[in-house]
Amino acid sequence: MTTGERIKYYRLKAGRTQAAVAGLVGRSEDWLSKVERGVIQIDSLSMLTALGRELGVTNIADLVGPHVDMSLTAGAEHPSVPAIRRALNTPPSLLGYGLPGDALTARQLTDRVNEAWGVYETHTERYGPVGEMLPGLLGEAYATLRTVSGEDEADTVRALVSLLHLHQVFLRRVGARKLSMRAADRAMQLADDTGDPVLIAAAAWNVCGILTSSGEVADSLDLARSTIAHVRPGDDATPEHLSAYGALHLSAVIAAARDSKAPTAWDLLNEARRVAARLGTDRNDFHTSFGPTNVQMHGVHLAAEEGDAHEALRLADDVEVPEPGGILPLERTTRYQVEVMHAHRLTGDDYGTLHMLRQIKEASPEEMGYHPLVRDAVQGLLKRPRPQMRKDVHALAEHIGVLA
Repeated sequence: MTTGERIKYYRLKAGRTQAAVAGLVGRSEDWLSKVERGVIQIDSLSMLTALGRELGVTNIADLVGPHVDMSLTAGAEHPSVPAIRRALNTPPSLLGYGLPGDALTARQLTDRVNEAWGVYETHTERYGPVGEMLPGLLGEAYATLRTVSGEDEADTVRALVSLLHLHQVFLRRVGARKLSMRAADRAMQLADDTGDPVLIAAAAWNVCGILTSSGEVADSLDLARSTIAHVRPGDDATPEHLSAYGALHLSAVIAAARDSKAPTAWDLLNEARRVAARLGTDRNDFHTSFGPTNVQMHGVHLAAEEGDAHEALRLADDVEVPEPGGILPLERTTRYQVEVMHAHRLTGDDYGTLHMLRQIKEASPEEMGYHPLVRDAVQGLLKRPRPQMRKDVHALAEHIGVLA
């Protein structure tokens, strides 16, 4: 059973209505209905815990299934996390003293950070190599910051904010959410100290990502909206400013949709579309992936989140997914392919679902294992194996670890 089906089972067993359970965990009846139908996924441990308490469940694994390891031992985390935790727990003034990291020039540091981002955004096998880079890079960044001044100091701060953004994204993807938030908070403080609206917008976008994925969608929406008002660009705004500003709108779109505020989400998407038209092209400033293509992708996501899978697929017909290695990072295009796959699944199109799963595996074999929607889709196909699909479905199940 999927997580949504398990939640519905325990809710009915407890004799509770959707409205009652949803209200007790601070969500709407519509939200819980979509969770139970598999339209949206819960990726917040705190929300699963809250639901488990209200449904009388004593083990969260009863809600997510036995294939998910809920162990709190060190073996459950990505092998690179302990070293990253040590670096993030070390006061910045001590990084570089007896810990990894020597001072570089501002240019060298920027190149090193861009190199790490390049691996993360374009390589199909990236979590191991990037995880090994991060602790040493953090030490180098703070050691560099202590030795530079003037324009070099400004460039170093920008590189450090970008590096902390990479920490946030990496740690969130491997499930280390508390560390992810720590990195995002540190980047926000650095950006705010500069007063640079571009850095502030990018840092706020970064924080919104971890807030939304942690289930704190109302806080994420509030942060995005307040920052949008704070960094609103003028007529002479740079493309970099427009890009970060537009990306904030897309963060707000997702947060509003998850907070069951669909009209607000569509309003924000329309505003993002106007910003993208003003920008005129796809960009990836501070790795925020903003432009006309990503706005279209968010339209597909929003329609699917609303439960209108047919509209999502209609909108997807107009989206031209960039080739790997293009302006949009591999993680973004993979996530979009997962959303299209999910729309096929919601319409009951098993062949379309399998076709998209094959594409996802071909484009990003490592990444697909981190998506709950992929796991649910493969498990769903395993329940009703058609002879023509059985071999491919079993291969996918073995690849992501849901088939012993």
